[in-house]
Amino acid sequence: MALDDTLLAILVCPQDRGPLLLVDGCLYNPRLKRKYRIDDGIPVLLVDEAVPVDDDEHRRLVAAAEQG
Repeated sequence: MALDDTLLAILVCPQDRGPLLLVDGCLYNPRLKRKYRIDDGIPVLLVDEAVPVDDDEHRRLVAAAEQG
């Protein structure tokens, strides 16, 4: 799922207010190891809806984001 670059530039994590990575159809916060889903093109940026990821998934998501 692609998000508009302008929208992606202003979206931040609702918990730490830091930038998010768009990877594998979700928004990912590598600092807190939490990912947020995107439903029908709409980011669901609710702290209670964030999914924690383990270390292996974290490494995979960061690597995928770096590959673009």
